[in-house]
Amino acid sequence: MIKIDNLSKSYGNKKVLENLNCEVKTNSIYGFVGANGAGKSTLLRIINDIFKADSGNIEIDGEIVNNNQEVKQKLVFVPDDLYFFPNYTLKDMANFYKSMYKKFDMEYLEKLASTLKLDMNSKIQNFSKGMKRQCALICAICTNADYMFFDETFDGVDPVIRNLLKKIIAKQMDKKETTIIMTSHNLRELEDICDNLALLYKGGILFESDVNTLKTNMFKVQISLKEEFNKETFSNLDILNFKKTGSVATIILKGEKEEAKENLKKLNPVILDFLPVTLEEMFIYEMEVLGYEFNQVF
Repeated sequence: MIKIDNLSKSYGNKKVLENLNCEVKTNSIYGFVGANGAGKSTLLRIINDIFKADSGNIEIDGEIVNNNQEVKQKLVFVPDDLYFFPNYTLKDMANFYKSMYKKFDMEYLEKLASTLKLDMNSKIQNFSKGMKRQCALICAICTNADYMFFDETFDGVDPVIRNLLKKIIAKQMDKKETTIIMTSHNLRELEDICDNLALLYKGGILFESDVNTLKTNMFKVQISLKEEFNKETFSNLDILNFKKTGSVATIILKGEKEEAKENLKKLNPVILDFLPVTLEEMFIYEMEVLGYEFNQVF
């Protein structure tokens, strides 16, 4: 488990992280989303003991990370700004990782490189941006580290390869009970792979949720009644958002779907449709409850 307690970091007069608190459960995929400059990269660098926090603590498996080489052997980090040694091939980089990580699996790396059609003997500097990202990710995965950190995880990767990489990452978590922390400025990139998502804003976590709970406890309804109605007509339901256009209302509800359906049927609706809600919409509605607008944050 990763436990972050009152973490703060500033660059001069600019506060990047401020009293941030968070817990990441073992054997899960946790996503941090937020606009550029929200503090995602700084947070991952502090967790990996690359940057020093101004205040606060980070514990991994009950031990302080700062200057702890034993704990750092459990970690691998792929930054947003990738670096490879000049003239190194993928095989050279793999051997470099192997020299640092005792559990590095060269055979598995060769298999992943073949699947992704990456030439082990070609110089990485000649690869495209997306291919370089793939090289970095599979090298990290093959370390078999207990905790993996991927910053702007799929930057430059096309949709087909992105979906393949997601399958590889999910398989790694399942196979090795790995804990994976990912960041992105694009919520849609992470919504179908993460167990938990946290929205970073102005140095803190504005909103955090278990994805499965969020998806099962929120739903969209379109309804029309024979009689005139307004939001107060549905006062017995937990309404996050209510919009009425003409005789049809679109309502975002929280709670048990079947219970809400039974309550709504008692009103003898002319129209009653339950529609899917995207994770982005869910975040929008939850932030509105907190008094924020989505475009203020992104």
